[in-house]
Amino acid sequence: MFPIRRTWQALAAFTSPGWSHAHTDPEQLNVLLAEQTAAANREATDHATGAAAWNTDELHVQPGVLEVRRDVLADVHYLEGLLIGARHRGLDAELIERLAAAVDTGHQLTVLLADAARATITARTAGH
Repeated sequence: MFPIRRTWQALAAFTSPGWSHAHTDPEQLNVLLAEQTAAANREATDHATGAAAWNTDELHVQPGVLEVRRDVLADVHYLEGLLIGARHRGLDAELIERLAAAVDTGHQLTVLLADAARATITARTAGH
């Protein structure tokens, strides 16, 4: 993903409905979470179709894996900042615990994605 695209996405996120403010109503928040999931599920079909067409061998998979890993790393660092701020301010222990779990899971995901990127070369040199 090009840096300018990421910038535009960030700007769009701030101006999109549901993203410009914190939600205090649990029902509103649940609606937003459901909308995010539905939007991602709609895009999943496009991703699957594109992957089937473009990923003809292991090396074709690698750029996508690296792009996702880069984005996850950036998001994990952002989450770490939220966690540091929550701890610094003495916010709710459950919030801190869940943020810490999300950060840990994000780091684990970056390791798995690095392994997947390495596997694109290993599979290729093994003659698969």
